[in-house]
Amino acid sequence: MKQQSGDTQHSYTIRLVAARDYDALLALWNSTEMSRRALNPVDDSREGITRYLARNPDTCFAATVPGSGADGTERIIGVILCGHDGRRGIIHHMCVHPDWRRQGIAHTLVARAEEALKAEGIQKIFCLVFRDNEAGNTFWEQQGYSLRTNLSYRNKSLNSAIPKGE
Repeated sequence: MKQQSGDTQHSYTIRLVAARDYDALLALWNSTEMSRRALNPVDDSREGITRYLARNPDTCFAATVPGSGADGTERIIGVILCGHDGRRGIIHHMCVHPDWRRQGIAHTLVARAEEALKAEGIQKIFCLVFRDNEAGNTFWEQQGYSLRTNLSYRNKSLNSAIPKGE
């Protein structure tokens, strides 16, 4: 898949995320403040992500650029972790590296995740976005995700390693 950005043409591919991608995913998430804020030490550990991918093997996607990694391998420049409980889809992490934004990568990742969920019989998806993430909220609105004002999001940690409120 090719994307045009200014005078430079960037080529990237979309593929399923695998557990072996963990280190690259963590580096990508740590490249932005909002993604870094969304991480927690249990669910986003190597074991937590491996478990998530095992439950959702066909709904998580990475945007990659071949040959641009530190060792000449592909580099992950975008990711969407998306899954479902059999009833509703949820987008947990969607991130594009700051150097690769505004090229349609996020839109493509969302579209692939939506297609994958629909193929699994899911008809409704939700995502969680920090209230103060103006760019993120604008993006999701542009993708057709409406703000639910009639719900309060609540959670409870069952693991003391996860700080309250996360």
